[in-house]
Amino acid sequence: MPPIEYPLINEDSVHIEKLVRQYLPIAPEEVANAVEVPNSKIDGFSSVYRNAYSPDKLLSKPHPSIDSLYKAFHHSVNVRPNGPCFGSRKKLSNGKFGPYVWQDFQTINNRKTNLGSGLFFILQNNPYRSSTDPELDLSYNPLNQDVQSKFIVSLFSHNREEWAIADLACQSYSITNTALYDSLGPDTSRYILNLTKSPVIIASKDKIAGLIKLKEDSPAELQNLIALVSMDPIDEALDANLYVQARNNKISLFDFFQVEKLGAVNPLPHIPPSIDSIYTVSFTSGTTGANPKGVVLEHRQGVSAITFCCSNLRGIEGGVSYAFLPLAHIYERMNLAFALFQGISVGFPQSPSPLTLIDDCKQLRPHYVALVPRVYTKLEAALKSQTVDNDEKPLLKKLFSTAINKKLEWQSEADGSEGKHLVYDKLIGVLAKKIGFDRVVSMTTGSAPISPETLKFLKASLNTGMSQGYGLTESFAGICTSQKYEANPGSCGAISITTEMKLREIPEMNYRATDEGGPRGELLLRGPQIFTHYYKNPEETAKAIDADGWFYTGDVARIDATCGNRLYIIDRVKNFFKLAQGEYITPEKIENTYLSQFPFVQQLYVHGDSLKTFLVGIVGLDPATIDGYISRRFKDKISTKADILDFFKNPDHKRQLLIDMNSSVNGLLQGFERLHNIEVTFDPLRIEDNVVTPTLKIRRPVASKFFKEVHDNLYDEGSLIRKEESKL
Repeated sequence: MPPIEYPLINEDSVHIEKLVRQYLPIAPEEVANAVEVPNSKIDGFSSVYRNAYSPDKLLSKPHPSIDSLYKAFHHSVNVRPNGPCFGSRKKLSNGKFGPYVWQDFQTINNRKTNLGSGLFFILQNNPYRSSTDPELDLSYNPLNQDVQSKFIVSLFSHNREEWAIADLACQSYSITNTALYDSLGPDTSRYILNLTKSPVIIASKDKIAGLIKLKEDSPAELQNLIALVSMDPIDEALDANLYVQARNNKISLFDFFQVEKLGAVNPLPHIPPSIDSIYTVSFTSGTTGANPKGVVLEHRQGVSAITFCCSNLRGIEGGVSYAFLPLAHIYERMNLAFALFQGISVGFPQSPSPLTLIDDCKQLRPHYVALVPRVYTKLEAALKSQTVDNDEKPLLKKLFSTAINKKLEWQSEADGSEGKHLVYDKLIGVLAKKIGFDRVVSMTTGSAPISPETLKFLKASLNTGMSQGYGLTESFAGICTSQKYEANPGSCGAISITTEMKLREIPEMNYRATDEGGPRGELLLRGPQIFTHYYKNPEETAKAIDADGWFYTGDVARIDATCGNRLYIIDRVKNFFKLAQGEYITPEKIENTYLSQFPFVQQLYVHGDSLKTFLVGIVGLDPATIDGYISRRFKDKISTKADILDFFKNPDHKRQLLIDMNSSVNGLLQGFERLHNIEVTFDPLRIEDNVVTPTLKIRRPVASKFFKEVHDNLYDEGSLIRKEESKL
């Protein structure tokens, strides 16, 4: 074991805080572009690109002394012990939720220490410990500085303060954790628990019975699971049956508060992690339908992710963040890590339901909001119905249309243009306050493509900037992000200061490093923010990372040489097939183009057959906007989903919808890339059907089988666009 490294001089946390506030974030124009590394181009690849702010080296820490997520959190504990850290809403006697109740940084620090100590206590004194794998070491060893902790803690719930406290407890004792989530299903959860040999799961109470049943059905595979900790109180009398079921399956059952109390009376000193310690194993579902791969993420990648955030985003004093996206996924964990380092208060949703977002925001009034395109498009539709599409109040419609259209015009003049106006900003401020967005200084989006028109409208209508980022589980979320006020939204910005990139040519998909306007090809990443291996999976690791350390993302990108070498994600590798006439089709590119240009559709699955000459598709209508489209196009008023589906069973109506979809992509797709027939429905791509991953990427082999009957019917019906078909 290498010796622990210590600096000669330790800087005071308050001094570090002053440096962070003084020098971060970097000016937007300094990190907005990328540059080529000289003499880095080799055959079959583009040049290597780095951020223009630091072209000669990659950066990995916000400060030399902050080299673990543990130290990042403790920095804020030292600087602002009495500042609000975590906030939650309590359910009132009338069934509604009250205001946010806050716990300060020192309280959270004490609670996670108690929980960590308590976890060791319930495992070391567990009556079923002897039934676990002999290689599973549950002992407490304060000298343990191994990269891999001896056991893995599993977390399973929607976003709540107990989830985050458990995560911090693991950091404090160099324990690796992993996350389960509902969309995995019992088979995949069983696979993860068996692979990791996880001895304890910390879960919300509603998951406990299902987890006990999981072990009951697979006692050999889950022999190591000997403890469950409920995040909610458990009553020995009311929940006696749960205790009996747990004992019958060799599981000790506790609630969160019991474990905290046990830790408080049996305290253990922290075992601080090193920069190489494994923080989490984040399981990511692939698009093939196979078992998920466990992405091993060290504290090194976590601190690099904080560095990426700090370079682009200011942590304002007294700032509040809304932890809406699932903490089981890496996007929200990056947001949480940044917030805790910068001393930003984190408010948690009142429930697992996404429908409570606006109600929470009205109470929380966050400064930082990170959502996904699906949520933003619904927000866009709701705002439009109150403003530019508000036919019931023509005066209000005219006022907001004038203000929003002028801001759209001004914000498109140049990068960085905020389009501020004394009168219009006050009017728009009323709208933002109505939904709790009046203090927002940062809106970010990621995980899937978003329409540039949505970005433009939300910036103008909410009077704030908005960034689109790109990242993966393997990169600890974001490794690039656009400027908040990008004149022509659509890019993911320049590669960040923590990572370098290059593109691999894909001749069979006609993507080359010499393409006009900038290279195109598979995106490759390297740097301190990029993972090093998959958990217990050397075969997949060897496929993903080459001998020089480049990670092959599987995403196809374009680098815009005409605009600062900014990055655009345009396709997926291997997502292509050939039609009967010999044309190659890349369905993801086609889907993204339709979705970005035709806002009345929120899901699309494009399918082709090598024996056919045209494409068919399954369309998922956007319930928030489709009635407006029907009203304007067909002069008909329909509101219920059932009536809308009946409406589009009419071949003339379906054909007109398809014509409008194809018109929206004029100049962007060639004739053979356009759809010729469609199935119209709502929400066809559901996680529970296994046709999409939890991050909503289409599992094409699975989807092709699942929708086979639909595809056959569409091809039997034939092309609805006869004139276009004749051009093929």
